[in-house]
Amino acid sequence: MWHRALDVLFPPQCAACGEIGSGLCATCAAEATLVMERRDALLVEALGVYQGALRRAVLAVKDGRCDVALSLGLALGARIARECAIVPVPTTRERRRVRGMDGVVEIARAASQRCGAQLCDVLRHAARDAQRGRSRVQRLSARGRFLCDERFRGDVLTLVDDVCTTGATLADCAATLRASGAYVERAVVVAIAPNLPRL
Repeated sequence: MWHRALDVLFPPQCAACGEIGSGLCATCAAEATLVMERRDALLVEALGVYQGALRRAVLAVKDGRCDVALSLGLALGARIARECAIVPVPTTRERRRVRGMDGVVEIARAASQRCGAQLCDVLRHAARDAQRGRSRVQRLSARGRFLCDERFRGDVLTLVDDVCTTGATLADCAATLRASGAYVERAVVVAIAPNLPRL
């Protein structure tokens, strides 16, 4: 009810070009080209490179734009198989408090609604040790930063995140899930950082 009222007063606008209608319009979404790369033991699939329209869309989600998270999630959902379950990479408690939401969880929720896959929000930070501001070497050496709230029995899980920079966070999350009994070999992200050496 409130969402409809807000949409009338403040209709969704494309985060990239400002066109009224959705969080990311079809024209701006079409600018991105699907990217698939192997990072550590994960196949990472991204809607595109972290630049242009996708970069603006990700930053809009970080600013609290739920409509943009919905648009990105629906786009990601088209890349996810129904038979797997999806696990969002958690945002730190401090960032959730500042933003008023966990953007990756919102993206994953929309993706699960699009493809019919189960959403498993089971990861949490073991410490308040953020990756932002770290060098590439520091990011890659960070391990054991996540805890899993469930045990799995060979369940196939796909990680969901907004941006893959070095792949270290995805690898750390995957290791945590594997230690909990899950099978994880794939991640689906909105964007992947350009021009990085492959792992």
